[in-house]
Amino acid sequence: MNLTRAWLLAVALLASASSQAELRLVLDSDALDSQQRQASQTLLHEALAALPPRLKQRLDRRVKVRWRPLPTAIYGRAGRFSGIELNAGLLAALSDGSAAQQRTGRPHGTVRRELLATLVHELTHLYDRARLWPADQRRLLQRCRQHAASLGPIGLPEACRGQAARRFTLSDDPRLLDLAGWPQRVGSRGQRERDNAQLARSPDSYELSNPREFVAVNLEYFLLDPSYACRRPSLARHFREHFAGWAPPRQQPCADGHAYLNAGRDFARQPLGRLDPERVYQVDYLLAEANQAWASRWGHSMLRLVICAPGRPRGADCRLDLDQHLVLSYRAFVGDLQLSSWDGLTGAYPSRLFVLPLAQVIDEYTKVELRSLASVPLALSRKQLEQLVTRAAEQHWSYDGDYYFISNNCAVETLKLLRSGSRHPRLQALDSILPNGLLDSLVARGLADRSVLDDPREALRLGYRFDSFRERYQAMFAVLQQRLPIAQRKVEDWLAQPSNTRRRWFAAADLRASAALLLLEQAALRRQLLLAQDELKHRYLGERSADDPSLHKADSALQQILAGSGFLSRPAELLDGGYGLPQAAEWQRLEAESRSRQQQLRQLSDDLDREVRRLLEPARLAELEANEANLVELREHLRALHKASGGLVLP
Repeated sequence: MNLTRAWLLAVALLASASSQAELRLVLDSDALDSQQRQASQTLLHEALAALPPRLKQRLDRRVKVRWRPLPTAIYGRAGRFSGIELNAGLLAALSDGSAAQQRTGRPHGTVRRELLATLVHELTHLYDRARLWPADQRRLLQRCRQHAASLGPIGLPEACRGQAARRFTLSDDPRLLDLAGWPQRVGSRGQRERDNAQLARSPDSYELSNPREFVAVNLEYFLLDPSYACRRPSLARHFREHFAGWAPPRQQPCADGHAYLNAGRDFARQPLGRLDPERVYQVDYLLAEANQAWASRWGHSMLRLVICAPGRPRGADCRLDLDQHLVLSYRAFVGDLQLSSWDGLTGAYPSRLFVLPLAQVIDEYTKVELRSLASVPLALSRKQLEQLVTRAAEQHWSYDGDYYFISNNCAVETLKLLRSGSRHPRLQALDSILPNGLLDSLVARGLADRSVLDDPREALRLGYRFDSFRERYQAMFAVLQQRLPIAQRKVEDWLAQPSNTRRRWFAAADLRASAALLLLEQAALRRQLLLAQDELKHRYLGERSADDPSLHKADSALQQILAGSGFLSRPAELLDGGYGLPQAAEWQRLEAESRSRQQQLRQLSDDLDREVRRLLEPARLAELEANEANLVELREHLRALHKASGGLVLP
C-alpha cells in the first residue's frame, strides 16, 4: 500500500513538473561583478517576459547565456555550446545604464534594445529548429485533409503535400513562406521561389537572406515593436494564430485603412490615397481580352476592387460607384519607354503592383487599345476579401520583382497575390501562366462566377463588361457605308487611310453621316497618337544627334518624367526609415513628398505636351496635324448642317 502511494505521488510530481516545464535562461556569471550580473539578469528576464507562453512551454530546456568577445558589428549569436553568446564589449554600457540611451542607427534604435532583440532572435532560432511537435503535425495534416475533402476531385492542395516532411517549427510553414516572399513558383509542383522580391520597406535586409532568418528577424519585431501588427498585419495575424491566439501586450492601435499611391495619369491630382478594406464590397478578376500585339495575345490579368462610396453601406449598389473603384495591376515598369520582347523574356523589367483608377483602365483598354474588359466577381468570404486587400497594400509598398512574359507575368503575379492574400484552399493547387487560362481555372474551381457575362446587355449595364470601342466605330462605319459610296469594307481600312483622303468625303456627308465621321476622326486621332508614341519610343531610344537643339527641351522633359514617375510604382522611395505599411506619423511626409513630386510631373508633362512634336518625324507630324484639321472642319460642317436643319447651333 505504501509502495502504491509512493508510485502515485511520483506520477503526480512528474505530471506537475511536466505541466510547469518551460524555457529557462541561465546566465554564466562566474566572471561578472554584482552590477554586471544584475543588469544581465534583468535583460534575460525581460527577454523571457516578451516571449509567447507557447514558445516557452515548447522550448523546454536550459539555455545558457554568456558574455564573450565578439566582432564589433555582432551583438550576439548562437554559441557552439547550444547557448547564446552576447558581445562582451557591450556589457559595460548595459551595466551603467548608458546602453538604453546609446543610439545605434540600427533598426531597434538603442544598444539595449538591440541586445534584447538579439536574445529574442537567437531563441527564435532554437524554437524554429525544434521541429514540429506530434500534436501540431497531426493538427496540420487534419486541416489539410479537410481542405482536400472540400476540393473533391481536385485533390490535395500543394500546401498540404509534404507536411509530414516539415523540418522546422515556423520557417518551412507554407503559409509563412507565401507571406515572407518565397511563394510557390507557378507551374513547378510546389517548389518555392529562390529569391525574395519583397525588397522595399524592410526593417532589416538580413531577413531576406533565407526563411530562417526571416522568421527570427520578424519575431523580434512582432514581440518588441508595438506597431508591428499595423506595419505587417498579415504576418502579425499568422504569428498570432501560430501562438494560439496570443499577441504581445501594449500594441499600437492601427489606422482605418492603408496608404497607397494612385498611379493615374492625372498629374493634377494628389496621388496619395487611403484604402480601407471595410469599404471594399467585392473583388473581381478583371481580364483585358487579347489583341494581336505580341505581349497581349493572351490578355492581361488584373484585380478590381469594388469600393463603396463614403457613407454607402456595403452592398450591390456599390458596383455603381465607379469613380471609387480601383484596379490592382502587376505590370512591367518600363522606365526606358521600350517594351522589348527579348527583355521581357529575360526579366529585364521590374514587376510592380500599380494601383490605378478604374476609369483610366477602361479608357486605356477600350478606347485606345480597342480591347474589351471582363469583370468577374471572385467567390471570397468577407475575411478572405479583407485579408486580400490588406495583402495587396503590403505588396504595393514592398514588392519589386522581375517581370517575365512567360514565367512571371501578370497572371502569375495575380495568382500569387490571390494565394497569399485570401488563403483560399482551392487556390493552392491552381497553376496558370496565361491570363485567360487563369480565369478558366478560377471558374472551374468555383472561385469566379462568369455567369454575370451571360447576358451581354445586362453585363454592360451592371459594369461586369466594358466593350471595346471597335464595335461602336464599326457601327459608325456602317452608317457611312449606307450613306456614302465608299469602297472600304472594315473600319480599320477606313482609319488606315491618310487624313486628306478621308477629308474628301466631308462635303458630301449629311447630318447623320457627318456625326459618324466625327466619331471616326476622333478614333483616327487616337490611332495617330498611338503611332506617334511608338515612333517616339524608337526615336528617343535610337541614335540621334545629342547636339540637336530642337530635341533638347522635349528630350529633357521626357527623361525627367521617366525618372520622376517611378515613385508611383515604387512608393517606398518617398520615405526613409520605417518598414511595412506607412503609419500615421509618416502620412504627413508622404502627402508633402508625393504632392511635390506630382506637381513636378504636371509641369514636366505640360512642357512635354508643348515640345514633344519636335521629336516626331515630319511625315508623322504632318498626318497628326491633318487629322486635327479634319476634326475642326467636321465640327464646323456639323454646325452648319444642324443650323440649316432648323436646330440649335452646336457648341
